[in-house]
This record gives sequence, structure tokens and C-alpha cells, in this order.
Amino acid sequence: MSSRVRDAGQNTGVAPEFTVDPALLDAISPSGDRGGIVLGSGIKGEPLTISALRSTPTRIVLVGGLYLARQVALRAMAVGAWVVIATGRPAAWQVLSKAAGSQPNGRPSPLVQIRRLSPVELPRPSEDAPLLVVNDGGPTPPDLFPPRSPWQTTVYVLPYLHPQASATANAADLVLMQRLPVGQAELAARIWRLPPQMMRQLTTLKDDQVVALGRNLWRPLRLVTTAKEQQLLGPVRRGD
Repeated sequence: MSSRVRDAGQNTGVAPEFTVDPALLDAISPSGDRGGIVLGSGIKGEPLTISALRSTPTRIVLVGGLYLARQVALRAMAVGAWVVIATGRPAAWQVLSKAAGSQPNGRPSPLVQIRRLSPVELPRPSEDAPLLVVNDGGPTPPDLFPPRSPWQTTVYVLPYLHPQASATANAADLVLMQRLPVGQAELAARIWRLPPQMMRQLTTLKDDQVVALGRNLWRPLRLVTTAKEQQLLGPVRRGD
């Protein structure tokens, strides 16, 4: 699991490069490493990259606010992914449609699709056009779009941990957690069998800090936000 988060320039594994409209790159201006997504920086300021779009069906769980979820989706768009958002709060995700821009005929870009929380046909993912599906279905999201094919990644946005979400949490290839209150941190410790010092760390994270959790992985990091992302999303924050 440690290969999911890596120090840029220190990992020899090859991640694919995707193509995207230059205008979209200009709108978001993310940092990337060979198709990966630079999510934040480490203790020494080194960039930390997640390989979120892979040839293996992938599950990512985000425990925290909309800011983090929208930033991950924006950066997936910027490296050439289709993004489908299934949500009960579509207005909160319109910023992604704004970032994607319009087609020459004036219609919204098909790179971003905002859907209701119901089964729909998804774009067919490929190495040249990976697919990120955002399941923004609350603390116990219905598994409407489980990743079943290569180049599909499903992100489950959990505003808080719920005991009934333990199956979703345990099935994740990568978990990104923002600061949790004590009771939530205790539940996280039970779900992932965390020692007391890790549980306490979850309660003391700053608004711009995240812990990346996976098999053999516990990596605190600080979110990195570009000026243009701030224009779209506002300042870094824990929740919305």
C-alpha cells in the first residue's frame, strides 16, 4: 500500500501520462508526477503524490469536508480523467463544471457529469481516459458505482465516520482523513486497529492537514493548494 503515496522523484514505478485540454490545465494548474496527483507536502516540504488513477480498480475513502473531495476531483480532471459525481447536493459540485468550461457549441464539457444518487451508465474508462467516480452519498453511501474495471477509481466522501460504514472503509485501497473529534477517532481506531498515539493524532490535525492511511501506510501530510484552486474553492478548510 505504501506505493499509493510516494515522494515525488523517489519512486521508480511508472504511472501513465494522460492528455487533457491545455485550457483546463491552465484553469487548475495542479502539480503532478507522471500521471499521479500531488495531494500535499511532507514534513520537510517534499511533494507527496497519490497514484489515484491506475490500471487496477481502485477505492478511495475521504473522511472530511467537501474541500478535500473537490480538490481531489479537480486534480484528477487536470491529468485527463473523466469525473462523474453522484450526489444529493449538486449545487456544491457545480464548481467542477465551471472549471471544466464549455464546448465550442456552448454546452458544458462532458469531462464532468453531476448525477443523482441513482444507478446510471458510466463512461467506459481506458488508459487514455481514466474515470473518477465520486460517491457523495453521506456517511453510509450506497455502493452504486463500485470500481469493477481497470482505470476506474471510486471515491467515497464520508462527512464523518459511521459504524455502518466500516465495510466501505475496510475495502478502501487508500483512506484520507482530516481532523476527527474524539469519538470519531475512537471509531477509526476500532475500524483500522490504530494504536493510541495514531488515534490521538487524528484529533489534533490542523485544517490543512490530512493523514493518508493504507496497508503498511500512515503518512501525515499538509494540503497544497494553488492560487487558481483557491479562486475556485476558497481557502483550505476542514469542512463545508
